[in-house]
Amino acid sequence: MRILHLLSQRPEQTGSGMYVQALIREAASRGHENFLVAGVPAGAPPDVAEIDGSHCAFVRFDGEDLPFPVVGMSDEMPYRSTRFSDLLPREIAAYEAAFSDTLTRAVSDFSPDIIHSHHLWLMSAHVRDLFPEIPMVTSCHGSDLRQFELCPHLADRVASPCGRIDGVMALTRSQAKGIASCCPISPQRLHVVGGGYDEARFAWAEKATPPPVEILYAGKLSRAKGVPWLLKSLSRLTDLPWRLHLAGSGIGAERDLCEGLATELGARVVFHGMLSHGALADLMKQAHLFVLPSFFEGLPLVLLEALASGCRLVATSLPGVREVLGESAREFMCFVDLPALETVDAPYAADEEPLEQHLAETLRDQIIGVMKTPEIDGDSVRQFLSPHTWSGVFDRIEQVYMKATGEG
Repeated sequence: MRILHLLSQRPEQTGSGMYVQALIREAASRGHENFLVAGVPAGAPPDVAEIDGSHCAFVRFDGEDLPFPVVGMSDEMPYRSTRFSDLLPREIAAYEAAFSDTLTRAVSDFSPDIIHSHHLWLMSAHVRDLFPEIPMVTSCHGSDLRQFELCPHLADRVASPCGRIDGVMALTRSQAKGIASCCPISPQRLHVVGGGYDEARFAWAEKATPPPVEILYAGKLSRAKGVPWLLKSLSRLTDLPWRLHLAGSGIGAERDLCEGLATELGARVVFHGMLSHGALADLMKQAHLFVLPSFFEGLPLVLLEALASGCRLVATSLPGVREVLGESAREFMCFVDLPALETVDAPYAADEEPLEQHLAETLRDQIIGVMKTPEIDGDSVRQFLSPHTWSGVFDRIEQVYMKATGEG
């Protein structure tokens, strides 16, 4: 097949971008031809290793095609961005027009058999209206469902066209229920395909004997990801020999808050900034414990990558995480229950201190566990992760392609 992939934001600095690159790699390995359309900042062409530059076309933000920064699917991106909730009607019109021009040229030059868009949101809806004759599938990543709540004034504009997409793919069963509640999609066109990890890059490694216990967080430095609560929780555990590695970046006041709390912990916290996938894999091989205290996720692939690298896991008890890493992963996984949230990704102020205490207690147990037994059972982990390789995920996606094009 000739597959046109669409991601309306940067393809090299987000989880959905890594997902797109993995699919392009798997598709190419099976003889499919790929073309990528994505949104990037002007003057900063992305390094998309999985595809030839002649098979890419970009909408350039920040002054070239559009005057504002890249519009992010999350309200807090790891780079300078615009929120959908802040776009004025004329800016939405310009946003759609810029992608229309780039996509029309790409479709004319590439003649795709199928369009695979990412995020069940404004651009996927626009593409469905723009090219109704081309088979189309869309991957949901979770942040798109969050936008239905954050931008109710755009939800109706999105729901009806997205309901006409030939195949919509969810990461988990719980996410599929969320999709069905937002868009009028028939059950026959809604598929659960999961997410994967790069088994060649994220592989088992022998852990150094503690102390210290090496703890890793990778992601945005933001409140929605729970980073302030992680840092406050660790401040309660200064009697234990741990060291925290923060891999990722943030912007504005939320980054400043995270950095200020980390500075109070002194040399126990190491900042790594934004890392390449290869550098993150190397860091995971050194870590004993990976922590993701997020308040909102679809299926964070970083948990699969950390587990494949031999890390114990601590994560908040979100539906998608529970579904994939539930009872069968309990020997190397601990969950932290979330309180009721005031907004889609923030707790009530009264619940913050109990949450810090609960996270601190869970981290204490895991740190002590690492001190006793630095390694977890590699055979058990490999068996658990066997359905979650990118090859396995693409098997399922390829079946959705075949069904959407009438060949399945």
